[in-house]
Amino acid sequence: MWWRYSKDFVTALINRFFNGPLINLYMFYSFKGIRPVADKTSFIHPQAVVTGDVVIGKYCYIGPGAALRGDWGRIIIEDGCNVQENCTIHMFPGVKVILREGAHIGHGAIIHGAQIGKNCLVGMNSVIMDQVDLGDESVVGALTFIKEGTIIPPRSVVLGSPGKIIKQVTDRMLDWKTEGTRLYQQLPRDCTDSLKPCKPRRKPTKTTPKDHPDYKSWKKTN
Repeated sequence: MWWRYSKDFVTALINRFFNGPLINLYMFYSFKGIRPVADKTSFIHPQAVVTGDVVIGKYCYIGPGAALRGDWGRIIIEDGCNVQENCTIHMFPGVKVILREGAHIGHGAIIHGAQIGKNCLVGMNSVIMDQVDLGDESVVGALTFIKEGTIIPPRSVVLGSPGKIIKQVTDRMLDWKTEGTRLYQQLPRDCTDSLKPCKPRRKPTKTTPKDHPDYKSWKKTN
């Protein structure tokens, strides 16, 4: 039976006979009989690891290197969220982690035992600690550390270590954030349709894709 063989052996067979992996057998892991749940409209990269009691809603993007560990508690990723490359989501035993609809978790961020409100942005390499309640439509700057038990009101801009509220999220800032999240809500379909393993070229081509989204950083919009 195939499950008696190593992961590398099975992967080699798939690559050999199907010219590339049609399905990754190892991105999802059951834990003590509990299997992850993922809606068919979401995209979970083959190099992400989703373990145990994790529920992923519709139109979510889970990037390569992300680790969602639902071994000691439940992780709920509501519709339209994205958890980008190298993020970690975990908790102390018995704690539930929730990313509410449209939450946007930037590259390398850590969410540990926290609740992230609807349409929030958590910046790159931020750390959101246990029992934090991040209010809806808040923005957390890159490299911010929010200490355990902090309650952040809705529409707050949080920066620093430890994180402090420096101002309120304006309508313009919220529109900018929401537009960026929409790109990630489209990404699952784009990845499903066009992301394929390949061999690299030896030289660059003269042409490059012309259809990149027209979206700029917050600083460049001001």
